[in-house]
Amino acid sequence: MRTGIFGGTFDPVHLGHKHCLLTVIEKVGLDRVIIMPDRIPPHKQSRDIASPEDRVEMLRLTFSDLPYAEISDMELKREGKSYSVITLRQLHQEYPEEDLCFIMGSDMLLCFDKWYCWQEILTLCTLICVSRSDEDTDKLEPFAQKLRAEGGKVIIVPVEPFEVSSTEIRKTIAGGGDCTCYLDKNVIEYIKKKNLYTRDANDR
Repeated sequence: MRTGIFGGTFDPVHLGHKHCLLTVIEKVGLDRVIIMPDRIPPHKQSRDIASPEDRVEMLRLTFSDLPYAEISDMELKREGKSYSVITLRQLHQEYPEEDLCFIMGSDMLLCFDKWYCWQEILTLCTLICVSRSDEDTDKLEPFAQKLRAEGGKVIIVPVEPFEVSSTEIRKTIAGGGDCTCYLDKNVIEYIKKKNLYTRDANDR
């Protein structure tokens, strides 16, 4: 079985995240995906960041129509620095027969050889790097070749850009703007219900 690991802050998760994941699933042939929100260290948290519980719930709402997707709070529960290699070691122990595929953005691949225990990561998973343009792919391929020479498996997947970021969405909501074209309708209702990302929430 081929299992994708899709991590991120997801604050909030938006339709660009879903579009990216669906494209990777289709092009790589993933059998299931584990969606894993990052733990945000307390010293980096601010009042406009949603709680771990809220981020998990928004992920559940967004991906509820994908039966092969599961939301994991593994990294949220972990204290201290949450290195990717620690997560992959744990997943490898839990699913030793599965082909783990770690999904990452192009910026992450470009600095991958600076990651903690990056050589070990290459033994634990296949790297799936999302490329948003032909120019991006041309820049990524030399880095992918270097990692392949180290024994790693690297797949570059072109994904049509979805021009939005979670930061922009939070700013739009705080300013009273409309984000219906960027968020799942159930997430929009959840944000309204919980009063997330609004000026009132930031003033609490």
